[in-house]
Amino acid sequence: MSDYQETNIQSTSATPRWVGLAIAALGGVSLLGLGLGWGALNQSKSVEQSTQASLKQQNDALAQRLNKADEQNQQLQSDLKVVTDKLNVTQEDLVKARKLTKASVAAYDKKLSGLESNVNTQLASKASADDVTKLNGDVSGVKNDLDATKSKLDRATGDMGVMSGLIARNHDDLEELKRKGDRNYFEFTVQKSKTPQRVGPVQMSLNKTDQKKSKYTMTVLADDKSIEKRDKTAGEPVQFYVKGAQHYAPYEIVVFDVAKNQITGYLSTPKSAGASTAASNTQ
Repeated sequence: MSDYQETNIQSTSATPRWVGLAIAALGGVSLLGLGLGWGALNQSKSVEQSTQASLKQQNDALAQRLNKADEQNQQLQSDLKVVTDKLNVTQEDLVKARKLTKASVAAYDKKLSGLESNVNTQLASKASADDVTKLNGDVSGVKNDLDATKSKLDRATGDMGVMSGLIARNHDDLEELKRKGDRNYFEFTVQKSKTPQRVGPVQMSLNKTDQKKSKYTMTVLADDKSIEKRDKTAGEPVQFYVKGAQHYAPYEIVVFDVAKNQITGYLSTPKSAGASTAASNTQ
């Protein structure tokens, strides 16, 4: 054996045991530290990946919302354009209508002025005796038409559906009818009472009045019969027939005025039937 080998064996034999233990301990700690560091690194990577996934999900959701909002915005802009176009069309039509109306009025005024001028010219150039006679005839025809219209307005259908004669609306009208002499007329003022009041060939009894509505209810006694006329109105021809006068026009009562407890008006009877009826009531 050489001197070197002997020296090395001695050196190795002389190394303390605790040094080996320390080295082993340090190696274990190093391995443990490496293990912990590796675990922490893996956990950090896992958290990072989870965070990135969550952020990606949020970004995707936000992108979808933005896309949807953009679509809605485009739709609103499209609707707004349609409404605006329609409004513009309406305004254009309105302007056209106003221009057309204005033009029509101007044309009508021009035509009317021309017609008036033409008529005046013809009247000035053709004013002769024959034209004046013809004009007087036309005026007379118009007057007759007006008189006929007035007569129609002065007639009315009575409560029995029969067209009455001329109707008087007041005392002066009644005097005019009396002068015409077409019928017999008996003016009256009947008070509210249970006792009948004689008016011409009949008797009347006023039952109630409604002054505000100009309505009244009365009972007529003729030919031993009682005829009640309910809720009649002032100016309305109230009609009834009497014995022996069925072939003639009916008797008519027209009330001028309805007061609180009385009515004022007249009774009219046919000329042909009035004399015989009056004679029968006096016997």
